[in-house]
Amino acid sequence: MSPSTTTTGTTPHLEITGPVVAGVTEILTPEALAFLAELHTRFVGRRHDLLLARQRRRARFADGRDPRFRPETQYIREDPSWRVAGAGPGLEDRRVEITGPTDRKMTVNAMNSGAKVWLADLEDATSPTWENIVGGQLNLVHAIRRQIDFTSDEGKEYRLAEENPTIVMRPRGWHLAEKHLRFTDRAGQRSAASASLVDFGLYFFHNAAELIARGKGPYLYLPKLESYHEARLWNDIFVFAQEYVGIPRGTIRATVLIETITAAFDMEEILYELREHCAGLNAGRWDYIFSIIKNFRNRGPRFVLPDRSEVKMTVPFMRAYTELLVATCHKRGAHAIGGMSAFIPNRRDPEVTAKALDQVRADKEREATAGYDGSWVAHPDLIPVAQEVFDRVLCDKPNQVDRLRDDVHVEAWQLLDIGSAGGQDQVTDAGVRHNVSIGVRYIESWLRGVGAAAIDNLMEDAATAEISRSQIWQWIHQDVVTSEGHRVTHAWVEEILAEVVAELPRTEGDRVDDAVHVFRAVALAEDFPTFLTITAYTRYLVQAERRRPQPDAEQAA
Repeated sequence: MSPSTTTTGTTPHLEITGPVVAGVTEILTPEALAFLAELHTRFVGRRHDLLLARQRRRARFADGRDPRFRPETQYIREDPSWRVAGAGPGLEDRRVEITGPTDRKMTVNAMNSGAKVWLADLEDATSPTWENIVGGQLNLVHAIRRQIDFTSDEGKEYRLAEENPTIVMRPRGWHLAEKHLRFTDRAGQRSAASASLVDFGLYFFHNAAELIARGKGPYLYLPKLESYHEARLWNDIFVFAQEYVGIPRGTIRATVLIETITAAFDMEEILYELREHCAGLNAGRWDYIFSIIKNFRNRGPRFVLPDRSEVKMTVPFMRAYTELLVATCHKRGAHAIGGMSAFIPNRRDPEVTAKALDQVRADKEREATAGYDGSWVAHPDLIPVAQEVFDRVLCDKPNQVDRLRDDVHVEAWQLLDIGSAGGQDQVTDAGVRHNVSIGVRYIESWLRGVGAAAIDNLMEDAATAEISRSQIWQWIHQDVVTSEGHRVTHAWVEEILAEVVAELPRTEGDRVDDAVHVFRAVALAEDFPTFLTITAYTRYLVQAERRRPQPDAEQAA
């Protein structure tokens, strides 16, 4: 697996630079690598251009310009004739979707959860160690073929139930690289592979035909899109991929997460670009909040949010976003899927569990009443609550796509009415400490390879951690003063950071010290990193794996 010599005019190809891990020979076959190479050859240049467009857009926002509904695409929004493809086989009823990473235990639990859909998450809920990425793909291959089981440390065996959810896989976003694979283009130029193309390509190549044979299809959640141009790229990838493996055009179904402020202004255009492959949109609330902080972090008090716990779905700017999503989807025959309440039960604490159930019930009642066709949960014990709420609204219907929200009329200023959440007057000492604590503890978990972590009875993933660290950065740079009278400064946050770390239990092999280093880099540095995981990925996952002694291929297999 050592790099091969390349010359100008070489055949484009991908080579494995990551360590030997279990499943690598089964997943990264020569045929699969050839497919990935074709995807990179055809589409990686457009990906690069779109990432540059993101940078230019953020620069415009920093200069004081706001996003808007595009006048040049008004004809799409005003054309009443077009519709999306809609649900594929097995995706008609999505009233409860469980989300989670693709490690073996979570795969079996999700498949046995009783949910209608499993969002098999290779993105925010997965720490992208090479072992997790390859192992996750292998677990999906086995789950789809009903060849997976799990034995706990106590010896209890778990096997698949007769009825399983429809799988919808979420690849990593366009901004992320897969540095365990290296792409060499025709000119002999080398670069890290696109994580999006790797995740999609491997899942699709190995499973598309099998899923169709089993009465389902290759279904995807597309994360962190920032414009309809990015949706167009995905659609072109789908067209090529289906032709490559010989399945009918339009077999793929994608649900797009609307989790950036710019995508909120492009909802209808995103549906239009993906219309032959689109099932719906999802309200990705946590990344949406993070996107607002990131894009407007230097724009003054108007864009400062209060404590994370106070940014509820009922505040006006969030309600505008979620209701616009339902109205847009149903107008075009698409599913509108709600987001994830972060509250989770605690089986050792009945009081915490009761509170979590009440919070989740209220959240799902709000979504079902607003017209959503389904919603997410992060824990199997929450499925009955969400199921009961949507059963009561839907009755024997699989969805409520026929419920048009003609009463919804959202203007640009409503999506940008960030001050409606309460602003800096509701920043508290406890909110600052909570963000520091969550940030450090989540990053420590992520560095150990755990991308979805139960912390303080909340399910934290990369999206929620992004809110915590970016709020700290913004509060410092906007000279926010808490309601108790403390100015949020580097020095004060460093004091809190030291106190938080001193209270953490230390164990052999923990990553607390590394997590502190990462937290300082993403929350306390002068410049604002666009995503907290990018630098940490290179330094603490990729480079560390390459330094670690590796088993030989026979042992790994």
